[in-house]
Amino acid sequence: MSASKKKLTISSARVYLRLLGYVKPYLGIFVLSVLGYALSAYYSAQFIYLLESLIKNVTPNESNASVVIPLQVIGFTIMRSIGAFIGTYYLAKVSLGVIHRLRKDVFGHITALPQQVFDSRNSGQLVSIITYNINGVAGAVTEAFRVLLQQGSMVIFFAYTLIVLNWKLTMAFVVIAPVIGMLVAYVAKRMRRLTHKVQDSVGDITQVTTEMINGVRVMRTFGGEEYEKNRFDVVSQKNYLHNMKIIMTSAASTPLVQVMVAIAMATLIYAALTYVDLKNPATFVAYLTAVGAILNPIRKLGDVSPLILKGVAAADSIFQLIDEPTETDKGHYEVARAKGAVTFDKVSFVYPGQEGVAIDNLDLVVQPGEVVAFVGKSGSGKSTLVNLLPRFYDVQRGSIKIDDVPIVDYTLANLREQIAFVNQQVTLFEGSVADNIAYGRADKVSRADIKRAAELAYASEFIEQLPQGFDTQIGEGGARLSGGQRQRLAIARAILKNSPILILDEATSALDNESERYIQAAMEQVMKGRTTFVIAHRLSTIEHADRIVVMENGKIVEQGQHKELLEQSGVYAKLHAAQFHGEMGSSASF
Repeated sequence: MSASKKKLTISSARVYLRLLGYVKPYLGIFVLSVLGYALSAYYSAQFIYLLESLIKNVTPNESNASVVIPLQVIGFTIMRSIGAFIGTYYLAKVSLGVIHRLRKDVFGHITALPQQVFDSRNSGQLVSIITYNINGVAGAVTEAFRVLLQQGSMVIFFAYTLIVLNWKLTMAFVVIAPVIGMLVAYVAKRMRRLTHKVQDSVGDITQVTTEMINGVRVMRTFGGEEYEKNRFDVVSQKNYLHNMKIIMTSAASTPLVQVMVAIAMATLIYAALTYVDLKNPATFVAYLTAVGAILNPIRKLGDVSPLILKGVAAADSIFQLIDEPTETDKGHYEVARAKGAVTFDKVSFVYPGQEGVAIDNLDLVVQPGEVVAFVGKSGSGKSTLVNLLPRFYDVQRGSIKIDDVPIVDYTLANLREQIAFVNQQVTLFEGSVADNIAYGRADKVSRADIKRAAELAYASEFIEQLPQGFDTQIGEGGARLSGGQRQRLAIARAILKNSPILILDEATSALDNESERYIQAAMEQVMKGRTTFVIAHRLSTIEHADRIVVMENGKIVEQGQHKELLEQSGVYAKLHAAQFHGEMGSSASF
């Protein structure tokens, strides 16, 4: 065996053993299932001896047999059925429990992955892992386990019966086993490779579909229907071709196994008829019946191989995701409520896989309660800087401190408890208005707190006009609300969190002028006593900030109050003039 083949075999075995590790909590139930299938298989094999007894006792003189044998038929059938029920029921409990635990582990792990994982993987791939791939594992764990245990037990007991009836003939039947094993090994390698390709293509299908649904208005506005159809056709065709290869491999392997078994059986019958003394025809008929009976379980075991191999490939991709390191959380420091002093000390940051520096040796000291606004051209590092504060990314050089304590010394949960974040791309969840305002804090706040936060965000007026008020279901992503309404709910959510540090990343950009005036008035109250970082698209919204920081290429080039910066006639003054004279272009966007 070559090194690559050996590595593949070891890897597949390791993945399957790891998957079987999820059975451990259900070991007692699993043993019951095995015993149930063994009981069913045992009484199935007893019918062979019953047939032998029937042939031997088919004479008029055997009055006992006419009563005993029918009773045995009923008894064996009842016991076989009981065993099959026990095996199927308890295996289903094990299998569904394993899938539930695995799905929970994957989802829980995804919630703890660092931001760069989400940046490097498209959302379709992640969604397909937790849906399609886990369904593939379900096939391996449920149907494959059932067939393996049920038919495997049949093969064991029928094989034992064959050995008892005539062990010499049985040896001829076993000779073909190594050839079947080689065929299964080849199929295993090919199935695993193809299944990985299918999983990737399903992720692509999910990604294209999700993008089309989320961007349906853009698609229709710009006439992108044909483009999306063609894009979907490409990824769907790729999935179709890979699936057809899997089906061809699976469909070809099963008949080949059956042909090999048939050759073994034909050889066996020839040997029996040619070399065996048939003094006991009852035993011979029973033997041939057992040979015929063992073929069906063997065929079904051949069918289970592709299922297991698909499950192994699916489990492999799942375990690769589970093995991705989670966010680094080695801090031990916790505080009930930070004062809000923030220090950026020679901070540098480069996005993984990119050459350009996003933040370059930046120094900035922000006092508790200070409102600091960041402006600059697109790509200057404004959003990157505020994303470093809650440790969505970790700095490569330098340090960030809150109240003179490095943020890496805080526990992640406690650090993020000190920060409320509102950005331009509002994220709302399926549920009610109240659920979204109280997201993550439903067990800590009252209905009155939720309503107060909505009032401060000037959201109460439109909420009360909704059919069920705060209990109105807003649809996926808040689809039933306008952009301004969604933004105000996000701001209400941040207000309700009542954190000492507030980050507003173009938080009012989706509001109309009237709503923006309301929000600005509310923000002036909310910002009191809080350290606030504002990234603003419209400079008019930050004229009253305590300090305006102007950034270029990850560096601070100017800072000061609005009037001071205008008087300097520098970068800020040019941006201000460009915006208010309608000369905003690609070179002046920020």
